[in-house]
Amino acid sequence: MLRREPKSVPAPVVARAIRLLRGLFLGVTAVLVCAMAQAEVSVVDDSGKAVRLREPARRIVSLAPHLTELLFEAGAGERVVGVVAYSDYPAQARTLPRIGDARALDLEAIAMLQPDLVVAWGSGSPKAQVERLVRMGFPVFLSEPDLLESIALTIERLGTLAGSERSSRLRAESFRQRLAALRSSTRGVRRVRVFYQVWGQPLLTVNARHVIDDALGVCGADNVFARLKVGTPRVDREAVLLADPDAIVIATSGDDGQTHEAWSQWRSLRAVRNGHLLTVDASLLHRHTARILDGVAALCRDMAWVR
Repeated sequence: MLRREPKSVPAPVVARAIRLLRGLFLGVTAVLVCAMAQAEVSVVDDSGKAVRLREPARRIVSLAPHLTELLFEAGAGERVVGVVAYSDYPAQARTLPRIGDARALDLEAIAMLQPDLVVAWGSGSPKAQVERLVRMGFPVFLSEPDLLESIALTIERLGTLAGSERSSRLRAESFRQRLAALRSSTRGVRRVRVFYQVWGQPLLTVNARHVIDDALGVCGADNVFARLKVGTPRVDREAVLLADPDAIVIATSGDDGQTHEAWSQWRSLRAVRNGHLLTVDASLLHRHTARILDGVAALCRDMAWVR
């Protein structure tokens, strides 16, 4: 029998096959690189530091009640595995493990939770222990909002870190729209001068770099202590008497005993003579969450009455 020699493949066909395989290889490589790039997430926190994760966070520890609430707002509530004391909103947050409070954190408990993201309050979380968490290798996002708009931005950034961008963008946009409506409703009103009392003993207020100052501004009110250097400064009663505000706004949580009675005896104050001693719900205005706008709306109604 005659043995047939195998037919040789023409060189152009081989070349085309090689190009096709090379193209497929490059295409697959590009898809993999793109997928890896999409998995990586990065934001800049309020300290100006870039927070980078290899993939969206799946286990998050919150070191402030308002940050717990914002994580739920951002659509990342199911990924929160540990919170601090007083994280009571929404209701689901009350069932989560406690890992400390504003004074002290249980670092061992946090480490056992194996978080891939820790969110902390710049001026409200224990600074030394937050720095220790950084040295332990945990990614830390620091929050320190100074304007109402910063709250919407924080919701978006937390959504980015948790991979829930769509939910967070929708919630942030809703917040911005309501804030814009509040600002529009008070545009052009007569300004009133206000002393805002955060706490009575010692007597604490806020300066211009605090979110509450922005809330006052939305309502057409000027903070008489805006120029002080400290975010939550301590003042004395004589300074308030000298400022002689049109109104005194006292933040109360309902069980802290703060009322306007302590000021009623000071008839030399314009606010006292005119009956402009007001109280607001601290659980709304003092938490930097979307619910703060409920407090701002109530504050604006009070300011309209003062005018």
